[in-house]
Amino acid sequence: MDQIPLLSPYRMGNFDVSHRIVLAPLTRQRSYGNIPQKHAILYYSQRTTTGGFLISEGTAISQTGIGYKDIPGIWSKKQVEAWKPIVNAVHEKGGIFFCQLGHMGRISNNDFQPNGKAPISSTDKPIKGFSPPRKLTIDEIPQLITDYRVAARNAIEAGFDGVEIHAAFGHLLEQFMKDNINDREDEYGGSLEKRCRLTLEVVEAIVDEIGGDRVGIRLSPFEDFMESGDSNPQGLGLYMAATLNKYGILYCHVIKTRSSSCLHLLPAMRETFKGTFMVAGGFDREEGNKVVKEGGADIVAFGKLFLANPDLPKRFELDACLNKYDRTTFYSSDPVLGYTDYPFLEDDSCEKNQTFN
Repeated sequence: MDQIPLLSPYRMGNFDVSHRIVLAPLTRQRSYGNIPQKHAILYYSQRTTTGGFLISEGTAISQTGIGYKDIPGIWSKKQVEAWKPIVNAVHEKGGIFFCQLGHMGRISNNDFQPNGKAPISSTDKPIKGFSPPRKLTIDEIPQLITDYRVAARNAIEAGFDGVEIHAAFGHLLEQFMKDNINDREDEYGGSLEKRCRLTLEVVEAIVDEIGGDRVGIRLSPFEDFMESGDSNPQGLGLYMAATLNKYGILYCHVIKTRSSSCLHLLPAMRETFKGTFMVAGGFDREEGNKVVKEGGADIVAFGKLFLANPDLPKRFELDACLNKYDRTTFYSSDPVLGYTDYPFLEDDSCEKNQTFN
């Protein structure tokens, strides 16, 4: 039987990846008090294969970066120590593990912020369902960049192989990049170059701290998550792809959704960026194989399917049935239900070609 594209090996910088099925970063909200928990050891190790590439759930760089209950952080010594056995479990099974570093910006509420202050953003424009933000001042930006730098250093101390900078889904860095949100009139607002300045300064700081060969970035220029649209998504995507080349980072990870009207713009971005190009967003086995075979991406990140199928690479290899995921347990606090209790193929009685919601 011919090897399917998703299961072909790939050399990603200094990493030998045995297949191209990546565990996407998935918020699971089971890090009580923002401290990674022991049940995450099983969760991540279940989804680890020798030479497999995993990206951690979104991990806050600072207390101000919290936007949801029980997401993990990596700004304190206690958090670093809590991550170590989780990372070790992945490494013991031969996996490659990156930590996604993020800050949610205005996607937050006063209750999550130090001393109940307003969440920070590029703007003071509120977003429905969240507390009104305050506009980050120029004087505060160096400390924010330092927070990213320290978080990257902490991730390496925790044993991660590298980090992914979260600059998508309407989070803080994207709040600066997108002109639908950023209404600044200083050196971090206005033109495309100025709006992208903060993200690129963060990239530069982290590359300086841990090396570009251990840095990836996640972008969603063509999407409108959390009211974060842009008037020229193609210009934004191509500018970031071209400029990121200057820093020699390992990979660029771009999200697309099934409803996206900009899928035709992905190839130009993929051609522009010189490192590994990763895509995510609703891919299944057939679509993943197609995008790799046709050169639209080097590797593909899977979210919901990997969440519900801890042995997804094996199921794809055998073209086996898939467990159906349960949305109601995505963000529960239960340390087992909907987290580590999805069955492996040998224990499963699922029916092939199920419909997913």
